[in-house]
Amino acid sequence: MMKKMSIPTSKTSLVLFLCQIISALDVPLDLSQPPTITQQSPKDYIVDPRENIVIQCEAKGKPPPSFSWTRNGTHFEIDKDAQVTMKPNSGTLVINIMNGGKAEAYEGVYQCTARNERGAAISNNIVIRPSRSPLWTKEKLEPNHVREGDSLVLHCRPPVGLPPPIIFWMDNAFQRLPQSERVSQGLNGDLYFSNVQPEDTREDYICYARFNHTQTIQQKQPISVKVFSMDSLNDTIAANLSDTDIYGAKPVTERQPVLLTPTGSTSTKVELRGNVLLLECIAAGLPTPVIRWIKEGGELPANRTFFENFKKTLKIIDVSEADSGNYKCIARNTLGSVHHVISVTVKAAPYWLTAPRNLVLSPGEDGTLICRANGNPKPSISWLANGVPIAIAPEDPSRKVDGDTIIFSHVQERSSAVYQCNASNEYGYLLANAFVNVLAEPPRILTPANKLYQVIADSPALLDCAYFGSPKPEIEWFKGVKGSILRGNEYVFHDNGTLEIPVAQKNSAGTYTCVARNELGKVQNEVHLEIKDPTMIIKQPEYKVIQRYGHVSFECIIKHDSTLLPTVTWLKDNDELPDDERFLVGKDNLTIMNVTDKDDGTYTCIVNTTLDSVSASAVLTVVAQPNPPFDLELTGQLERSIDLSWIPGDENNSPITNFVIEYEDALHEPGVWHYQTEVPGTQTTVQLKLSPYVNYSFRVIAVNKIGRSQPSEPSEQYLTKSASPDENPANVQGIGSEPDNLVITWEPLKGFQSNGPGLQYKVSWRQKDVDDEWTSVIVANVSKYIVSGTPTFVPYEVKVQALNDLGYAPEPSEVIGHSGEDLPMVAPGNVQVHVINSTLAKVHWDPVPLKTVRGHLQGYKVYYWKVQSLSRRSRRHVEKKILTFRGNKTFGMLPGLEPYSSYKLNVRVVNGKGEGPASPDKAFNTPEGVPSSPSFLKITNPTLDSLTLEWGSPTHPNGVLISYTLKFQPINNTHELGPLVEIRIPANESSLILKNLNYSTRYKFYFNAQTAVGSGSQITEEAVTIMDEVQPLYPRIRNVTTAAAETYANVSWEYEGPDHANFYVEYGVAGSKEDWKKEIVNGSRSFFVLKGLTPGTAYKVRVGAEGLSGFKSSEDLFETGPAMASRQVDIATQGWFIGLMCAVALLILILLIVCFIRRNKGGKYPVKEKEDAHADPEIQPMKEDDGTFGEYSDAEDHKPLKKGSRTPSDRTVKKEDSDDSLVDYGEGVNGQFNEDGSFIGQYSGKKEKEPAEGNESSEAPSPVNAMNSFV
Repeated sequence: MMKKMSIPTSKTSLVLFLCQIISALDVPLDLSQPPTITQQSPKDYIVDPRENIVIQCEAKGKPPPSFSWTRNGTHFEIDKDAQVTMKPNSGTLVINIMNGGKAEAYEGVYQCTARNERGAAISNNIVIRPSRSPLWTKEKLEPNHVREGDSLVLHCRPPVGLPPPIIFWMDNAFQRLPQSERVSQGLNGDLYFSNVQPEDTREDYICYARFNHTQTIQQKQPISVKVFSMDSLNDTIAANLSDTDIYGAKPVTERQPVLLTPTGSTSTKVELRGNVLLLECIAAGLPTPVIRWIKEGGELPANRTFFENFKKTLKIIDVSEADSGNYKCIARNTLGSVHHVISVTVKAAPYWLTAPRNLVLSPGEDGTLICRANGNPKPSISWLANGVPIAIAPEDPSRKVDGDTIIFSHVQERSSAVYQCNASNEYGYLLANAFVNVLAEPPRILTPANKLYQVIADSPALLDCAYFGSPKPEIEWFKGVKGSILRGNEYVFHDNGTLEIPVAQKNSAGTYTCVARNELGKVQNEVHLEIKDPTMIIKQPEYKVIQRYGHVSFECIIKHDSTLLPTVTWLKDNDELPDDERFLVGKDNLTIMNVTDKDDGTYTCIVNTTLDSVSASAVLTVVAQPNPPFDLELTGQLERSIDLSWIPGDENNSPITNFVIEYEDALHEPGVWHYQTEVPGTQTTVQLKLSPYVNYSFRVIAVNKIGRSQPSEPSEQYLTKSASPDENPANVQGIGSEPDNLVITWEPLKGFQSNGPGLQYKVSWRQKDVDDEWTSVIVANVSKYIVSGTPTFVPYEVKVQALNDLGYAPEPSEVIGHSGEDLPMVAPGNVQVHVINSTLAKVHWDPVPLKTVRGHLQGYKVYYWKVQSLSRRSRRHVEKKILTFRGNKTFGMLPGLEPYSSYKLNVRVVNGKGEGPASPDKAFNTPEGVPSSPSFLKITNPTLDSLTLEWGSPTHPNGVLISYTLKFQPINNTHELGPLVEIRIPANESSLILKNLNYSTRYKFYFNAQTAVGSGSQITEEAVTIMDEVQPLYPRIRNVTTAAAETYANVSWEYEGPDHANFYVEYGVAGSKEDWKKEIVNGSRSFFVLKGLTPGTAYKVRVGAEGLSGFKSSEDLFETGPAMASRQVDIATQGWFIGLMCAVALLILILLIVCFIRRNKGGKYPVKEKEDAHADPEIQPMKEDDGTFGEYSDAEDHKPLKKGSRTPSDRTVKKEDSDDSLVDYGEGVNGQFNEDGSFIGQYSGKKEKEPAEGNESSEAPSPVNAMNSFV
């Protein structure tokens, strides 16, 4: 069975490295081999004196090695010390300190030896030292009295510990003391002050030493510092100081830099290769000096150079010999600079160039051990054999030492041994064990058989073939069962047997065979390679900008090999997502709800499979309105300007576009903020113009694309000095409110415009175009002044000047005003009227003299009214109409007049005060027009060959009626119109009997009135002559039918009898003795919906008519459907459907009989036009000669005639009546209803009158009439 192994692409180099390390010289443990040290304690081993000491020494070998120890160069008798034990099957020592032993007694240098029959391996020299954390020595610390500006060093001098302690300074409250460019801690633990300030005064400067090995902290006694300011030195202190004292009364002066450490101008520093180089410069001075570092003759190494402790410390990591040289620190302030040069020498403890490696040889083979090391100074190389210097070790004829190399020739099995190489100089040593193992072994392959490798396409594939044999086997690779040996540039063959395919393709998949052979034999092994499709992110997350508290979503849609199971992980700033329910991780996305500022960052989608890993990142920028500015400062205060500066708040990822500056006047409008100005977002200072006598406070608002910040805290207040006003009131006007006054008004100055206390106004006026002097008056801070006793409506020059306690504003400009208006004195003259047509007239007048207007001319008003109609029907109420014509207009049009009427009008002039007197009334008459339609048309008394027409005269005759015109034409059952007949009727007639009509025929009538001007609009109606003279029997209600559902039923019936019957429906449960339930039918409809019925119940129903005593229909029975029953039934079994079919057959038979009768009688009906020609061909638009009326037509005349259109029984037609009907002629079956009572079928051959439902008409209900409707 194949064992599966996946090689992630990212780990290829690591796997290759490990494969090279695990070479063919790694002898399997089942073969004889000398000892190899696998684990040991560090060379410098500092132990906790309170815990047991464990000195590690582990080794492997065959046979298993035995262990022994030396201490300080002599054999360590472990069995003789009860506190020391050795772990079983191990060389690790355990020294029992916790049960009475003392760590100090076991200080020394220890070395472990692991030995078996093939040799001995030794460990490094392990130096054991217990950790020490001594207490501070007691000392008396004097208070430090320092003058402000001087430098100061507080010495820590911690006790010498092992290892050295970590130093830090805190106060009594265990809070770290703040450090800065001015105050900082040196590498030696001392606290340096470049210059002291009064705030440095305190009594609890405490140095702490932390010893990590023992987890203890030691505390130095508190140090007191007192800083004296020269301004605060009083005479008493000065009297106690001598003239030579450093605290002499010298002012605090600035000083150029002086180095506190290191001292002098040069120093040296030695550091070992690979360590961290730390160089320090701390300077005193006032102002505080700034430190800068350079390397003479070179550059500071990039990527390895860091600055710490406010640039006072230069840190270079992983130093090498190339970092040797002179490093200069420069301390500079405004008064000068000082520098120091540190000469750095990098030495090196020995480090390997070529460490000796284990050597496996077969008898008779040759080999070499090479040991090469470097260092500064160059290390010396010495060899040992089985832990003994090679010079005194037993002789071996196959061995020859040549400096750093041992050469072996024709080795034999007895040549097996462990050799040690020691490279040492004054800074340390290196010790390496390497064995020579002489074996004769056939090849063996250590890689498991049938191992499965899976790699991603286009990635390297590494197929292992770990082997062993002596002599060293040769390795060959084959692909497939019968494949040839692999060669060429597309493969890489490593010394450890690994086959590398640098770019594996799909065709690289298959079975590979590794063959190992030497002179003692041959062995092979198969491994298998599968190539997988790479994982890809086909929809990567994208950069998003989102406002605070919004929602954002990142997509991460992937494509992967179907045999691999991917896992998707989201990171924020290369760390796990916050544990927050606002973060919703979906299958293909990450959604963040209610985004906050802390969500800002980089989001990474990582897709991992067992073979590869891909990732994609996107940045989320959370934007919001800026934080408010802060630290507002006022500088440069002048009488009329001031400088305002501020520090912007956080812009919240959206650049600040501008700053808005507002001000408050605490003197005049406290609490009210006004706009002052705004500046670009790159500007943080502005010069503001000020007004006198204002107590200013300012605040700043930052603006970005998202919005405005909250206002900043107000600045300090600034009161400007008083001055005379700079400006005068605006919007000065002079308008009289009475005929004898002049009202002067203005907009008062605002508080900050007054420029000082005592604001007043000097109001001046004089009559224009008259050589009068200015009249002036000073008023308080008001907004108007009234001048009395002026002439009516004369122009005045007016001006208003501001003044306060410090003087007058500049001379104001003058404005023109007028004293008060009075009503106009005269009426317009020469009023003339020109009648254009029956509804429009034009009026002219002469303008009045402007002097008589006595005010601003606003226009003229025309009052006109109808006196009476010339058709001798006077109006009861006279309604005057008014038209206003603006400006100096002298004519106007009067629309909307009534024809053939008598009118009067007058004209008045209008000014700002009102209307003047009216002109004399002017009378005029409008000519005749066309009349309106007749008020009604009734068609009554239908007989076999006659109809009676009655009508009413037009409501608006608009002249003298001269006649009526009646037109009519027959309509056949296909709605085609017959020939049109026209009759002229005298104007004094109101009825007419038409004779010699065809029986059982429908006619359409058109009726209008005429004046001398023309014909008016018409009224239309339809009527039918009867078939015979048999009178119907009525009243009666028949054919009650019911269509039932689960909870409701549609009830319909047919009615024959008097008009305007009010119906009701009674119903109850069938077979029950309960009283009938009664429902009133709205209007005279012939249908009703019973609601709220019980499903699956039999009901009885009957219909009655109100006002007809005891008149009811016969009962009908129906049953509601079951609650859940299906409504689908077989239509062929329904009674109504069978009745419908029978009625259709009967109607067709009747139709054939009637047609046969008419054919025998010879009656013919000319067919001229279809339904779209129903309109009267004589209808013409009625227009006045003036064109003021548009076209008018009866809507009924232009609608196609409906099937079964009917005429009311009284044959009265009003033009607002509708001819809509619930019934269409042509089908003789009972109608079906929807639940709301609307028709879904058609009525049988009768017509009901339903005025409440649309003024439908009704005809005689006899069967003869029903038949006529189909002719």
